[in-house]
Amino acid sequence: QVQLVVTGGGSVQAGESLRLSCEASERASSTYAMGWFRQAPGKGREFVAHWRSNNEDTYYGASVKGRFTISRDNAKNAVYLEMTSLTPEDTALYYCNFRIFTPRRDYWGRGLQVTVSS
Repeated sequence: QVQLVVTGGGSVQAGESLRLSCEASERASSTYAMGWFRQAPGKGREFVAHWRSNNEDTYYGASVKGRFTISRDNAKNAVYLEMTSLTPEDTALYYCNFRIFTPRRDYWGRGLQVTVSS
């Protein structure tokens, strides 16, 4: 069972920045990804970004590309989400995700509230 410890989030004005952190208790022996999803009130869960272990590449959702950056600290088995140029549309609960692709398993951290006011 992978445990995820998350920190960050908060309330900011539009245009400001925030950083989220997620540290995993273990790694997977097969390809896995660490990243973030978010869920705004009344909406479904949306992919934000993740890092993949097989190629160490990063992937972004269309709505955050160019504004958010995900980075990886291998020593800490952690990922960080730097969110810049925040808008009210970024307001959501942000969930850290640890995904093992084969067999498919998802682990989730507790949600972090991000609130952006105009």
